[in-house]
Amino acid sequence: MKSLVQVALVLAVILAFPLIIIGVTGVLTLDDIKAALTAAAQINPLLVALIVIVLLLLDLVIPVPTLALGLLAGYFLGALYGGLSVAIGIMLAGLTGYTICWYYGPGLLLKIYKDPQKLREMGDLFSTRGTIVLIICRALPMLPEVSCCLAGANRMAFGKFLLCYAIGSVPYAFITAYAGSQSSLSDPRPAIFAGIAILLVLWLAWFIFLRSNKSRALQQT
Repeated sequence: MKSLVQVALVLAVILAFPLIIIGVTGVLTLDDIKAALTAAAQINPLLVALIVIVLLLLDLVIPVPTLALGLLAGYFLGALYGGLSVAIGIMLAGLTGYTICWYYGPGLLLKIYKDPQKLREMGDLFSTRGTIVLIICRALPMLPEVSCCLAGANRMAFGKFLLCYAIGSVPYAFITAYAGSQSSLSDPRPAIFAGIAILLVLWLAWFIFLRSNKSRALQQT
């Protein structure tokens, strides 16, 4: 009984660790995440998966290094379970943002994304090309959260939102986890190269999208 209580206390501390760090410092660093996942991995892989999911869900309201977390999930859990954990966390965060803003409207976005001008620009862009924005939303920080909230605030059909967001997010989850699974502490190069490649592809897609949208707007004027 005593050992069971000790294990329960350890689990509680590990699960609360990210929230404690956030409460004390206001930020969550990559080293904090590594420490939490390393401690969890020594107890149970399921705990690693749970922490990954919780952190990705928290990404809705605080900055979390999603790409690095996906790579770490793959390293600790392997490509399949790491990818599944990341996909669940990403989708839960998106669904939460969509649902909350469906009921409370765009006003809630200002509490998450405190740049009214950029938010208006994103709103205008989303109103005309929302499906594409959701598919390539992983290209920029905060864009996934903002685009999901905009989808809810604009009353996008749930099935349409879910499909577009999943197309852009689920493959991303498994690709990053696979890259992390191919890496090790002694040879992190696969994760580094994969991270760079993923970012370059996403940035290129976003650049092409913005150019296309600008050309389309000029043609309509």
